[in-house]
Amino acid sequence: MSEPSEPIAFSDPAYRAAVVDLMGVIAYGELSAFERLVDDAKLSPRLTDKLALDSMATAQFGHVQPLMDRITQLGSDPVDAMAPFVEPFDAFHAKTAPSDWLEGLVKAYVGDGLAADFYREIAAFVDAGTRELIMDSLQDAGQADFVVDRVKQAIADDHRVAGRLALWGRRLMGEALSQGQRVAAERDSLAALLAGGTDRPGLDLAAMTRMFSRLTENHTQRMAELGLAS
Repeated sequence: MSEPSEPIAFSDPAYRAAVVDLMGVIAYGELSAFERLVDDAKLSPRLTDKLALDSMATAQFGHVQPLMDRITQLGSDPVDAMAPFVEPFDAFHAKTAPSDWLEGLVKAYVGDGLAADFYREIAAFVDAGTRELIMDSLQDAGQADFVVDRVKQAIADDHRVAGRLALWGRRLMGEALSQGQRVAAERDSLAALLAGGTDRPGLDLAAMTRMFSRLTENHTQRMAELGLAS
């Protein structure tokens, strides 16, 4: 992977379309994460946990508006920009609906973490201003410490929980990678962004392989932090 050159002119319609798509997919992803945390809060066994998840959901929703503002600045409608990603995201969440509170926590930690890693990888190929906005929108809303604490406590209380959650984590990894590849493949602008061009760096096959290796390694680390086998 070569280093991105800066600045990249927004006068390039193809680049502008790619950034709008990227902002759109991240914005809808954040909106989906917000909705899911609200749903997970309903499964919380304790009021303190419900309050914690609701607070995280509020922080997650706060990431959406700056992304929408950026889309507007680029001359596009935020709703239109998010619309192409509604079906794939909703399909992913339908396939990976948690059956209980603990599965919801693991999904929030592992699934959202994998998505954030993927978008950080893509951020290497955009201009500095867009990259900064992406990084800000992917900041942890408090899930990490909370989820690790609750999952480890659940395993300590009943070690049988670990095997079930480990299988769940592996399933989430597979589904999330499939969804990410599908979104990138179906949106020509995003595929072009990753491929690069004469004035922009891109990912060749070897670099793509290394990227997915990094995503897998980060997933393995997160699972280990939860006390689960990847």
